[in-house]
Amino acid sequence: MISASQFDLLLEATKQVLRFVHPADSVLRHFFRDNRSLGMRDRGLIAETIYALLRKRLWLMHLTKSDQPRLLLLATLVKVEGWEVKNLGGITKPHEREMLRGIVAAAPGHLSLPAETNLPEWLIHLYLKNHSRQQLIQLAGGLDQPAPLDLRVNTVHTNRATVLEELKEIEIEAAATPYSPLGIRVVGKPALQQHRLLVEGHVEVQDEGSQLLGYLLAPRRGEMVVDFCAGAGGKTLLLGALMHSTGRLYAFDVSEKRLTNLKPRLKRSGLSNVQPVRIEHENDARVTRLAGKVDRVLIDAPCSGLGTLRRNPDLKWRQSAEDILELTVKQSNILAGAARLLKPGGRLVYATCSILRDENEVIVESFLASNPGFRTLNSEDILRAQQIEVDCGEHLQLYPHRHNTDGFFAAVLEKQL
Repeated sequence: MISASQFDLLLEATKQVLRFVHPADSVLRHFFRDNRSLGMRDRGLIAETIYALLRKRLWLMHLTKSDQPRLLLLATLVKVEGWEVKNLGGITKPHEREMLRGIVAAAPGHLSLPAETNLPEWLIHLYLKNHSRQQLIQLAGGLDQPAPLDLRVNTVHTNRATVLEELKEIEIEAAATPYSPLGIRVVGKPALQQHRLLVEGHVEVQDEGSQLLGYLLAPRRGEMVVDFCAGAGGKTLLLGALMHSTGRLYAFDVSEKRLTNLKPRLKRSGLSNVQPVRIEHENDARVTRLAGKVDRVLIDAPCSGLGTLRRNPDLKWRQSAEDILELTVKQSNILAGAARLLKPGGRLVYATCSILRDENEVIVESFLASNPGFRTLNSEDILRAQQIEVDCGEHLQLYPHRHNTDGFFAAVLEKQL
């Protein structure tokens, strides 16, 4: 059951999110800040219902024949969350209950491809340029599911077996991830934010697919390594741990705010080899001074993020084909700039959390055509050499419906000359 006042708050939050002016998580964070009296249960109800609506938005619009937030929200509660229409009597009008009963009783019927996949037409068009309709439907089914909670164990402090035992002691169900040697997948969404494991830097929240990028780069003790688009540093911390806190690891990013967010995480991690550096662009003097000196470079390139729709379903409604075109220019420039850092024999990993060939293979193929001194390495072989068996292709290709990770792409390049 839900009271009228609870539903009013849920509807107001939904309206704010559906404006698609800002990311959904940011909108909800501000909404909860402005409504501090909301308890954890109410916050959970609001967030989970809105994210369910965002994932199934086009299908819900098809069912309700409307884009009104109120009707979409009611249909979400009934068709996605499984609420009974009779339990919504206190917040619905007679004609709304009649509509909901009709939705429940109706046969599936024919669906347009956008309604079936819950993807906008521009994205469908881009994806179908290189994939079949069946591949699109399978991918969409995976992207429509909520993502699990993955943790990465910080080996500077502990090991996976110890963390799993501690989680078991506090009755949190978890298991080792199938691919990453440092990954733990938690069942459900327990409140771990204030738990000792996170507070003391023994674990970090990180999708298993993201963890595999560190193993593709495979940094060694004592090397000079650059995380070119470090962001808040999740992959930086993994690289530092794989280097056993030796050598020198530069965390480059254009955002001072993101690097500031890295600092407390870095302190908790126990690493001493990380140097955060804010840069203006890929040709910044602080970048070019390292030209030809670096052993390994990771580029987690700015991208559409469409591989993370399980976590950020609003991304598909806040972007366009024109945005993708702008991103590909930026991606090409970053790859060209970062590649100059490598010494002969050095390794570069170009990665995105995108599902689009335009942001992935096309960028790499164009770079290789202009840079004959580079060659590609096989991702499966690199991972297999580290006892990681994953069916991902020559370039790493991870999908939620196949690997239960976010959608990731990565190409491993080696400088020969």
